[in-house]
This record gives sequence, structure tokens and C-alpha cells, in this order.
Amino acid sequence: MTPVPAGAPLVEVADLHVSFGDVRAVDGLSFTLEPGAALGVVGESGSGKSASAYALLGLHRGTGARVSGAIRVGGVDVVAASDAELRSLRGGLAAMVFQDPLSSLDPYYTIGDQIAEVYRVHKGGSRRAARARAITVLDRVGIPDAARKSRSRPHEFSGGMRQRALIAMALACEPRLLIADEPTTALDVTVQAQILDLLHDLRRDTGLGLLLVTHDVGVAAESVDEVLVMRAGREVERGPVGSVLASPRESYTKALLSAVPRLSPSPGTEAAGAPPRTPFAPERRSSSNAGRAEDAAEPSTDRATGPAWPAVAEGAEPSPARGAGNCATSHARSAAVPSPRRGSGRGGVGEEPAAGEGLVMEAVGLRKRFGRGRAAFDAVDGVDLHVRRGETLGIVGESGSGKTTLGRMLVGLLEPSAGRVTRTGDVQMVFQDPVSSLNPRRSIGESVADPLRAAGERDDTRIRARVAELLARVGLDPDRYDSYPHEFSGGQRQRVGIARALAAEPKLIVCDEPVSALDVTTQAQVTELLAELQRELGLALVFVAHDLAVVRQVSDRVAVMRQGRIVEEGEVDVVYGEPKDPYTRQLLAAVPSLDPALAAVRRAARREGAEAAVA
Repeated sequence: MTPVPAGAPLVEVADLHVSFGDVRAVDGLSFTLEPGAALGVVGESGSGKSASAYALLGLHRGTGARVSGAIRVGGVDVVAASDAELRSLRGGLAAMVFQDPLSSLDPYYTIGDQIAEVYRVHKGGSRRAARARAITVLDRVGIPDAARKSRSRPHEFSGGMRQRALIAMALACEPRLLIADEPTTALDVTVQAQILDLLHDLRRDTGLGLLLVTHDVGVAAESVDEVLVMRAGREVERGPVGSVLASPRESYTKALLSAVPRLSPSPGTEAAGAPPRTPFAPERRSSSNAGRAEDAAEPSTDRATGPAWPAVAEGAEPSPARGAGNCATSHARSAAVPSPRRGSGRGGVGEEPAAGEGLVMEAVGLRKRFGRGRAAFDAVDGVDLHVRRGETLGIVGESGSGKTTLGRMLVGLLEPSAGRVTRTGDVQMVFQDPVSSLNPRRSIGESVADPLRAAGERDDTRIRARVAELLARVGLDPDRYDSYPHEFSGGQRQRVGIARALAAEPKLIVCDEPVSALDVTTQAQVTELLAELQRELGLALVFVAHDLAVVRQVSDRVAVMRQGRIVEEGEVDVVYGEPKDPYTRQLLAAVPSLDPALAAVRRAARREGAEAAVA
């Protein structure tokens, strides 16, 4: 590894400012990171955390961004460094792991060739030596049969394996600092736990310094020594992770923590039990304006537009007290108010509903096969379930469990290979990625209007009036009919998707990972919006997600999927409180804990389990 000057911090940042045009993304940030230490930078979208991380490697150079202040990484003055010095810094002394491995890996070249190229650029040497190094680091990050897998291309890897490959690439030149920008956002809980365990082991074994950027406070609790909370480009609070998460000083930090979905109602008790849940309860909403603070749109670069607190005017800077009050009040209300459906006597997913109980959808013997011959496999294999009016069915499982395929068959986007789906009314879907589900060349108003036109409506005046009504219903400005998707934040785009789904006046909405890419406060706003709509319209919801904590909060019943089958089902309190299937217990044990001590115990248990499996 590249040596760091004796006694000097690995990272020194003083009075850092980063601006994009008139937007100040980072505003006077200062911190240090010692060799071998781990710092978590947490905050909402737009808080400036990613912009700060990119500045450490000089990645803003040539983008038009204005960067000022002092940045030293391993003794290198990043602001004053030449382009050649920056190239040497990146990958040599410090390396970065980005959020989306698909966009970071070249789809044409094999994984091994890409890692070998990084090694040769920084270390030189023969192709044979570079290939050997690629295999070594792939093996180090837990890629099985690394020599063979090194000849695979990115599309042949799962999401978790692609993220491991990115970490391997970062390790190729033995850096002293690893910057990980939301490295587990798109991963299910078990793969996320594996990646976090890997980062922990790398730090322990190599003395690697870690800067972890994340909006998931639980991920930070699992991975770092200290945590830095950011808001609107500034430091709000910093300190040992255990102290900050257990006893936050600042109201904003308290509000941020209060918005984190939990498996249990209070911090530090995330172990399996039977605590009260907080589902979509009709009483939970008291304001139809929640989420309008998202009106300050955010570009793809992390920027400081202020957090998405309710009832804040567009572009306004909300006060910490105001934000904390809204967020904390929302969480307290949801935790305190039980669902009126609890104890209703409704049966589990597979039970036959009593006549007249408002069945809106039923699936019997549902199967979906992909491929032919020996390559054929059943993504969904013999699933029975039903959903009634006004209830929420959560579907959880790892990536590849078949939950998304099941959701698409319920809506009718995929035809089942066997079995049947019976619907008593229109069914719509809200997709995981609102960016790819909205046409960037069409205004959001036209996208919302599509179901109206498909139903035969031709009067433009009536269409615009109905779209304005739908936008207002989901907490967006009704006058933004002619705005385009890129002008909206992630949470706002998801609201557009919900408005489009409502246009067809469905009885059931299938939500496929609707909040997986959103920060915790925006997640809370979107789920609260769905709660309000469910209350007012009597909607039934199928909530497909890999985040078990979110599913617990929003669901009446839950079905756990593995390899295309439902392995456990029932009332959410029963399944979470007394899981019967080992796979369900495994999923629950992998959910990040806000208690660093408990996280360490779980990590040790996972390591012992893995060693026992190998033995």
C-alpha cells in the first residue's frame, strides 16, 4: 500500500465548498479521517454527502463545479494537484466504489480484464501479472471460482457479485482509502449484510481507511466508527456512531433517526419479537400537503436543496426545529396509532376468504417459466394468494426470489405459464425506478394522462383538469403539467408514478420496490401518501420489497418468497414475531441494526455460520 506520512491523518478536509451554478452543495465542511478508521457520512438526498466524497478524489474537476477549501488525502493536496497526480491518487492511494455497478463496469469487457487494466495503469507489469492480481482480489472479496468467474462479463454476475467485483477493482492497487458511495442501496438484506461484512473484514485485515456515504443510518451503524450527519451541505452532528445514534444532540439528527423504519418500535430492540407494527392505518395522516417540500428538484449529482420536510415552500431552507417536528411527529403518530384492521380475524395469505369480504384479487397455482429445455427455470412456482379491499399484502424475499415476476403477473404485464389470476377491478403498478418508467421526452402531465386517453377520453380540457386533480392528490403542484421528469426529485417522480396509477381508478395497486432508492424521510413521505390514498379510496395494495423493516410498517399480512415459492405467510405480527421458516429467520437477522453492539454480535454470528458451512 502507498505509505501515508507518519502521524498525519489519512484525510484532511477544511472549509470545503462545492457549488454547481447557484446551488451550494457543500458549505464549509471540515473533517479528518485517521488511517484504518471508518467514517460514515449520512443525510438525505441533496445533503451534499456525495458531492463531498467526490471532492476527495478531485472528481469535480472539469465538470463546471466550483471547489474551494483544503483537501489532503494521504498527504496529496487534491485541489492543487495536477491531472497526472490525480490519476495517480485515484485507484492508487484511494479508490471509490460507486452505487450502481452496472454503470461503473464496461459491459463489453470481462470482469478480470477490467480489474487487470486498472492494475496495469497504476502498477505497470505484464498482462499475466495483472490477470493474476485480478483473480487474487476477486477471490479476496468472496467471488467463488475466481479464475473462471474473472472471464465473465458484468451481465453474467448478480447485483451482489457485481458490487463485489467493484470492490475487488478498488483493491487491485492496495489503496489506503476506500470511498464507498451508497454501496448497498440496491441490494437485498442478506447480500447487503455480506457486503458490509466484507468491508469490515477488509478494514480488519488490511488497515484500510473507509469513508462510507449512505442515506441508510442502519448501514452506517453496521460499518463505521464515527458518523457525520449532513444537511444542506453542512455538518449537523459528528461523533462516535454509538453515541450519535443512541443519544443524538441535534433535533435534525433525532428527526432523521425517527424516520428510519424498524423491525420493532424502539431503537436497540430489533431482534425478532412481537412488537406493535405501524401499517397503513387510516388515522395516520392529518395533512394532505406532506412531501411538498420536495418541490426543489435535484439533479443526478447530490446537491443541497434542503431536506424534504412537509409544508416548506419551494427552494426555502426549513429550520431544523420545523423539520424535526414534522418528521418526528409523523413517526410518533405512526408508531402510536394501531391499525383498525388488527385483530379483524382475517386469515393468512393462503386461506380462503369468507364470502362478501371484498376480495379484489386472487391468484391460484400461479407459475411462470422462463427459457427452454435444460435452461428453463420457474421464476414463480405454484403461488396462491388473495388481497381484499383496503388491505396491504407485503411480499418480501431476496433478489431472484420471484417477487417482481409475481407482481407483474398480478397486474397482467406477464402471462402466467400456469395457474390463473382473478381480478374484480382495474389493477395498476407503481414501479421501482420512476426515472426509467417515465418518458424523459414527455411532460409528466402527459404521462399521467396516458391511462385517461387509453380509456377513451379525448377532451384535452377535461384531461388537464383531471391530471391537475391527480397531481394535487399526490402532493405535487397541479400547475406542473408541462414539466419534465428531470425537473423533479426522486421522491417527486415516484409521486408522479402514483398519480399515473390512480388515473385508471384502480381497486388494487401493486408497488414494486417503490421506496428502495429513496432516503428515509422521503420513504416515509411516500408510504404516508399511500396510507392516505388507501384510507380515502379504499385501495388494496401489494407492497413488494426487499426491505423487511418497511414491509413490517406498511403491511397487514406478509408473504415470504424464496426461489419462486412462498415459504411462509400470515399476519405480519405473527410472521415477524415468531418466524417458523429458517429462511425468514435468516432474512430478519440480516436487517441492519441501529445498535452498533448488536450489529457486531450479528456479524460475528454470520461469520461463525459461514465458517461452519465451509467446514
